[in-house]
Amino acid sequence: MHPLEKRIRTIEERNKRVELDKAWEISWARKIVIAVLTYLTIVLFFFVAGLPDPFPNAVVPTTGFVLSTLSLPLFKRLWTKYYK
Repeated sequence: MHPLEKRIRTIEERNKRVELDKAWEISWARKIVIAVLTYLTIVLFFFVAGLPDPFPNAVVPTTGFVLSTLSLPLFKRLWTKYYK
């Protein structure tokens, strides 16, 4: 294999990995996993801290976190539009 062909193959493989990473970054699966892990972390914290009703009370901070992450693409578009 020629060095140029090898470089092209390497670049194409890298591009596939980057595309897959980007797909994961914007996927709903990732957002759901983050929400579930955030909820479980907050429930655990509430148990350790001895706070009342950890399961229902963990919904509020989890919802706030998820809403803040869902709004980021909007703010990114606005920032990109005005930054240019």
